[in-house]
Amino acid sequence: QVQLVESGGGLVQPGGSLRLSCVASGFTFSGSYTRWYRQAPGKEREFVAFISISGSITNYADSVKGRFTISRDNAKNTVYLQMNSLILEDTAVYYCNTASYWGQGTQVTVSS
Repeated sequence: QVQLVESGGGLVQPGGSLRLSCVASGFTFSGSYTRWYRQAPGKEREFVAFISISGSITNYADSVKGRFTISRDNAKNTVYLQMNSLILEDTAVYYCNTASYWGQGTQVTVSS
């Protein structure tokens, strides 16, 4: 059974940082591209970041470029999202996606 489990979310002040993790079980991350998405209250789910199988290619939404970094450790079957300089608009549930699989999401709340 394939599972993606996100963790690392929480409450943080503007300007703060968080690192999200997405761990796969029953599935080998090293064979697939992986993306992070997010969904804010009342809004559609939106793309945040992409990473290639090797990790050599990454891509970001304009809204997070320069602040977020996606990375992967295939040996640990884990993909990360380092989020720095967080702003209020980053508040959302963050989801990991690979192939046709989605995690359950982790809540990130940016608030003073």
